[in-house]
Amino acid sequence: MVVIRLPVRPTSFRVSYQGVSGITIVNMVRPLTFIFVSLVLATPAQASDDYSINALSKALVALAPDVDPGEAQLLSVTAHTTARRLKKEYRVVLNPEFQNFLINIGMRERGYCAHYTRDIGARLKELRLKTLVLHWGAAYAGTTGENNSLVVTARNQRFEDGIILDGWRRAGRLFWCAVKKDHEYEVEQHYGHSGITLWREDMQETAWLQDYGPPEKVRTKPAKQ
Repeated sequence: MVVIRLPVRPTSFRVSYQGVSGITIVNMVRPLTFIFVSLVLATPAQASDDYSINALSKALVALAPDVDPGEAQLLSVTAHTTARRLKKEYRVVLNPEFQNFLINIGMRERGYCAHYTRDIGARLKELRLKTLVLHWGAAYAGTTGENNSLVVTARNQRFEDGIILDGWRRAGRLFWCAVKKDHEYEVEQHYGHSGITLWREDMQETAWLQDYGPPEKVRTKPAKQ
């Protein structure tokens, strides 16, 4: 005989099978509801990342005829997934500016733009790229509005012709665009876009990014905001 007891709470139910020892189903709806909601919330982010990953890969291949499509795809996937992982590790709340505030008052340890640039850069260094080159870019360096990001170029290509990879600007959702088309960091003019970038290469940090030697000791240089 099967006895079905009506649920006391709408999120759980109980079915007892009398005569069959040890078979009881309890609180099935709650975990299933949690899984369903998690999947629903995760789907838009995953779809957005998939589109961005493919688009960035194509943009990297378009930098020069000798760029390896497989390497471009690997870099794109790695950069996107690392940015998402860092968002969790940094425990990012709301937007980048608020995360900076939390760091300043001691409630968070990491999440500045330089943290994203260094940590994503360290992961990309492990790929030992052959047809793409990593650079470190800085805009408004030395000011309270300073931003740091990675810039990727083809071999023997100018920094200004590369593509920005910025994990900080969208709070862990990788932002990317051509350096010259980054309208948030360009010389202002009365109308339209000037096309004159404010991004400059930090040669010291670029040297670190391009050094594929043995793993080095933890750098103690204070992170830039």
